Amino acid sequence: MILLAFVPLLYPPIPPLVDLPGHMGRFHVQMELAHSPLLQRYYEYHWALVGNLGVDLLIIPMAKLFGLELGTKLIVMCIPPLTVAGFLWVAREVHNRIPPTALFALPFAFGHPFMFGFVNFALSMALAFLAFGLWLRLGRLGKERLRLALFVPISFIMFICHAFGWGALGLMCFSAEAVRQHDQGRSWWRAALNATLHAACLAGPLLLLILWRHEAQGSGNTGDWFNWSLKGLWIESALRDRWLSYDRNCVRLAGLVLVLALLVKRLGFSRNLGFSVLVLVAIFALLPRIVFGSAYADMRLIPYLFAVALIAIRFRGETHLPMARMFAVAGLLFFLLRITTTTVSLARVSDEMQREFNALDNVVPGSRVLFLNGLPCFKEWALPRKSQLGAMVILRKNALVNSEWRMPGAQLLTVRPDLQLGRWSFDPSQQVHPNECGNSLNYGLDRALATFPRAKFDYVWIVQKFPYDPNLVKDWEKLYEDRDSVLYRTATGRRSMATSETPTGNGTLPTSALSNPNTAESNLLIGAAGMRSSESSLPRH
Repeated sequence: MILLAFVPLLYPPIPPLVDLPGHMGRFHVQMELAHSPLLQRYYEYHWALVGNLGVDLLIIPMAKLFGLELGTKLIVMCIPPLTVAGFLWVAREVHNRIPPTALFALPFAFGHPFMFGFVNFALSMALAFLAFGLWLRLGRLGKERLRLALFVPISFIMFICHAFGWGALGLMCFSAEAVRQHDQGRSWWRAALNATLHAACLAGPLLLLILWRHEAQGSGNTGDWFNWSLKGLWIESALRDRWLSYDRNCVRLAGLVLVLALLVKRLGFSRNLGFSVLVLVAIFALLPRIVFGSAYADMRLIPYLFAVALIAIRFRGETHLPMARMFAVAGLLFFLLRITTTTVSLARVSDEMQREFNALDNVVPGSRVLFLNGLPCFKEWALPRKSQLGAMVILRKNALVNSEWRMPGAQLLTVRPDLQLGRWSFDPSQQVHPNECGNSLNYGLDRALATFPRAKFDYVWIVQKFPYDPNLVKDWEKLYEDRDSVLYRTATGRRSMATSETPTGNGTLPTSALSNPNTAESNLLIGAAGMRSSESSLPRH
């Protein structure tokens, strides 16, 4: 099962997870800013000890060994197998065996948060379940002092990876320890007190959390509490990928297994994990949608809540072999089905993404690219896989793009404020809609093309384009077009190319420079100065 969890991401060169290209753009700036004058024109990067650095730190050695793209793939590809391993270890420790119903939990390793590209979060949750398995094992063996010594550093590792994983680990450890203490004959009040003392070894990162939020004072809002309609949607979306009915019915199948565990007399729930489920349900109900400026906070918990509930199922007495075999076969088929469809889905998206990257062959390194991604008027079930695709121009062209996130106190990368790009410097300025459903918050494509600061961008790259007014682009040069996307060089970009000195002397760059920003960067500094001088004569917006 662990090895099968590698399969869906073997084929794609870049894991086609929604937010991952944006993270990769940030990784590139993190790694190259110090010695890239082109990047220094556009970006600032300030290291800080925040609870969201898992892959950001791992990519440093991995990029040096394998390159950034392959290094990112190898890290992300390991997250689902680690999650599956964590699920199975917890099941083994709780039940002294892996019950057949635990197989229904395994597809949630590819749940909505992972497919959305919350890679630091997903990595922290994978590590949280592995750490929880270790916590249970050491408690079962009575090695409480060793557990105390180990989990002090583990708690700091978890927090630095992602604060959510650290919090989830603390909740699971506390609830499991409370049940263990009660099973030793203590009252629930005494058991809860003892569990609190045991789990206190995980509390050290509270100091880091307080320091982090104090330094980010006034930034990163928290809100949208008790939005029950959205919480219901998050439950239905626990396995969201591409196909509405299929994904929802898979969640319902997992829910049916939980209902059977409640109704069938032979089945029940481990009190150890059952209490953890109740605690996680309460946290899900209390969590707002946005925490410290990070959206989908409550949504992220749902796949793991399903997994813990499914792992908790057990036989009340002796294992009833016919029923156990039925669950084993059904659970295995369920996992294989989800692995197969996830593999097909990600392969299809990967092929689409690689086709879109053909447009980047026409972008000069060090340019300023306005990326616009078309989204329908009404949200589709299929995840918006291309909404962060523009960040690849950072990675491959050392260019400026308008789709990186602005989250003070949580994001270490910022666009230089002296560029004065306003809303066009950060996410979600890249999201545009058909003209008929655009509004003051969600721009239609025509409005975006008409209002962005034209003097500040050299290219406009539209992916998943809608019909738009051709008069808005009449003075631009179309460099690339396919059925889903189009790339224009703006009038500003054309003037910059015409006036800048280049190795060919005619305003164009040789093919080698277009395809290799690292070898071209020193030559482009002269052209960059030309861009700046020509821009100074243009009106400011």
